[in-house]
Amino acid sequence: MSNQIVVIDPLERIDLLKSLASEVRLRILKLLSKSGPRNVNQVAEELGLPQSTVSANIQVLVDAGLVQTKSQKARKGSQKVCHTTFTELLIAFKEPEAAHDNDAIEVAMPLGLYTRCEVSAPCGLCATDGVIGLLDVPDTFLDPDRMRAGLLWFTRGFVEYQFPNNANVAKFEVAALELMLELSSEVPGTSKNWPSDITIAVNGCEIDTWTAPADYGDKKGKFTPDWWKLKGSQYGDLKQWRVTAEGTFRDGRKVSNCALADLRLEAHRSIRVRIGVKDDARHPGGVNIFGNGFGNHSRDIILRLTKAKC
Repeated sequence: MSNQIVVIDPLERIDLLKSLASEVRLRILKLLSKSGPRNVNQVAEELGLPQSTVSANIQVLVDAGLVQTKSQKARKGSQKVCHTTFTELLIAFKEPEAAHDNDAIEVAMPLGLYTRCEVSAPCGLCATDGVIGLLDVPDTFLDPDRMRAGLLWFTRGFVEYQFPNNANVAKFEVAALELMLELSSEVPGTSKNWPSDITIAVNGCEIDTWTAPADYGDKKGKFTPDWWKLKGSQYGDLKQWRVTAEGTFRDGRKVSNCALADLRLEAHRSIRVRIGVKDDARHPGGVNIFGNGFGNHSRDIILRLTKAKC
């Protein structure tokens, strides 16, 4: 299973928090997380609990979405095998930022608050005061200290962010979804000619693949800390994607036919934004993503939902 990080807003998922308020259920989750999938009998035996107790508590975890069960063939009939749906749980209060007008709701997502990741080296994370964890070690992307990241980079793979679907919360129809972030390609050191195909997907729909032209190191990034020397990536291009009923536009130019209807916003409690470089990319030149404290813009990843006019 790829890294699946679940971010819980306690105000939105009280049911999930209640499911965790049990020593038995926590022991079950710990066992499944550390030892892998188990059937109910195996869980009961390894934890020294009655089978009926385990069954009842697993059902609570299934209802909360923390555990999934699959039927598999057994010696006699079939058995239900249980596994966790996450590798890490984070609890965070998410407050939407108001946009500059009453016709849109804007959310700024910190760079390190991705909910899924699957990356390959060279890779790394930086905060404004130094490197986070170990360079070129993909498991560092699971370090809790990643929440402070202002710059991240990897060669292939993806990071995925889970934004609140404020359109469903506020019950309004969406006219446009906008995404803004600063990014560039990634090469060890820097290169003014280093193309990379960076794919952006929303709710599983690929809205665009943009070919970043370079890994910029010709001059210091406006906000990049002084300790991050010129031999490292300094800044990126600020890109804007806008998805409407007519398709997807990058910096005002139409780049794909993926439209709002394809994102099925009304069917999802959250909006998943994935940024990555595919294994079969024509130009697999990696990606740098710049957040607060780095690059030329020092900003979080912005997602804006514009309301449809009545």
